[in-house]
Amino acid sequence: MHRARQHAETRTRERRRRLAYEAARLMAEGGIRDYHQAKLKAANRLGIHDDASLPRNREIEEALREYQRIFQGPEQALALRRRREAAVRALEFFARFQPRLVGPVLEGTADAGSPVLLQLFSDDPEAVALFLDEHGIPAESRTRRLRLDRERSGDFPVWVFAAEDLPFDLTVLPLDALRQAPLSAVDEKPMRRASLAQLRQLLAGEEIAACEGLR
Repeated sequence: MHRARQHAETRTRERRRRLAYEAARLMAEGGIRDYHQAKLKAANRLGIHDDASLPRNREIEEALREYQRIFQGPEQALALRRRREAAVRALEFFARFQPRLVGPVLEGTADAGSPVLLQLFSDDPEAVALFLDEHGIPAESRTRRLRLDRERSGDFPVWVFAAEDLPFDLTVLPLDALRQAPLSAVDEKPMRRASLAQLRQLLAGEEIAACEGLR
């Protein structure tokens, strides 16, 4: 009985690992950005449909990091660096809205198709639209649903545009959202965010690590 349960648990872990890796491959090669979509597509491809075998989003993210390191190393690192450097300039440009960098560009999983995701803060959602218009930046209006905490969620304005041949995605949140980040779709914890100073520190740390690696 005990051995049978161990065998079942081992098989479930192996299925979770296979699904996480396949979902990561689909995200890396197929341009899928949504973890849930990648997970379901991977399950369908592998013919695995029991809920216990479905990996958590964080497991897929870790598998994605591994896949990128093995198969996309220099290419992915270059795309990530380019987006982080562009994010520095964007954070400077939108300084009046106390911007923060979020998402794959900050987490390190961005690739050549990833947008630079920023959160801007204003109690007047139209302020960002006016700012873009004043600077002659054509942007497309959208909305995004975010969970502010375990009890509250809402739909927030999003502005999408291209600059430096890169896609940018701005979510406009109320000022009180500066105190606590919305919940991440990856693990339902407050999402990681970086200010301009924090991003500069991250880039400087990478440069130091790269130089030490050449010694």
